[in-house]
Amino acid sequence: MALRIGSVVLNSPVVLAPMSGVTDMPFRRLVKSFGVGLVVSEMIASQAMIRANRKTMKIASPCADEYPMSVQLAGCEPEIMAEAARLNVDRGASIIDINMGCPVKKVIKGDAGAALMRDERLAGRIIEAVVKSVDLPVTVKMRLGWDDSSRNAATIARIAQDAGAQAVTVHGRTRAQFYKGQADWEAIMAVKDAVKIPVIGNGDVASPQDALKLLEKSGADGVMVGRATYGQPWLLMQIERYLETGETSPDPSIAEQLATVLGHYDEMLTHYGSEAGMRIARKHLGWYSKGLKDSAGFRAQVNHLDDPNKVRELIRSFYTPIIETAAA
Repeated sequence: MALRIGSVVLNSPVVLAPMSGVTDMPFRRLVKSFGVGLVVSEMIASQAMIRANRKTMKIASPCADEYPMSVQLAGCEPEIMAEAARLNVDRGASIIDINMGCPVKKVIKGDAGAALMRDERLAGRIIEAVVKSVDLPVTVKMRLGWDDSSRNAATIARIAQDAGAQAVTVHGRTRAQFYKGQADWEAIMAVKDAVKIPVIGNGDVASPQDALKLLEKSGADGVMVGRATYGQPWLLMQIERYLETGETSPDPSIAEQLATVLGHYDEMLTHYGSEAGMRIARKHLGWYSKGLKDSAGFRAQVNHLDDPNKVRELIRSFYTPIIETAAA
């Protein structure tokens, strides 16, 4: 089930969503190792990238193992967005994605993210500027609209297509909803009907069965999954297989999960350095351990350790009894 976005052919229509503070290079590489059509970077502020902010540069670190990879940019100035897009071509991006869906206040206050859905002319100018600045495919991620009284995703999608964008992703909520309520997968069909370029559906996909339902209800060409991958970097592989064969795939064994956790932990330490890596790893370790025996105590201990070797020892001591019980 391949999906073509301009000149880039994905081997599956399943995409890892951009998530601030989550889809960094270690996590993207991990998800890619299990299998996924496309991974998308954390949202990068275009202005900060041009100023070469150290943190932003770390977010934008390229990796050949991630090919094809999409870099998501946020901003509200066409020229700045275009320059940031050019910089990411040099870092090995395969696709440039424009964020027009982020609902958080600090992004909206800067007239970026979902705020652009309230200014269709500016949205069009930004897309056109980015498309003209790079030879890579450009995509746009949006919501259904600002609120229920202004659901203009289909209009923005047509504007994007006319400006040269090669695909759009639609989260099935308005900005006013944030992440409350249920994503409206059927509403995405209006976008699919409005354009000829691929449409990717997003929102509330927590299982392979959800992914299939989204595709059936929306008519979308692909599915993007975000928060459900917390602690489950193998989920997108399971979705791919289900869409391809109709068969469900089991989670990795607990022993395999331990190997995944340790590998991810070491990658974070390498990428960020020990101190920052341990701090960032805490949320991932919490997600991995959720639902396992004594996970609350494990999380409490992890959050108070400042020695990376002791964290490794704790991870092993937490998982080993569970592995032994499963083998008994």
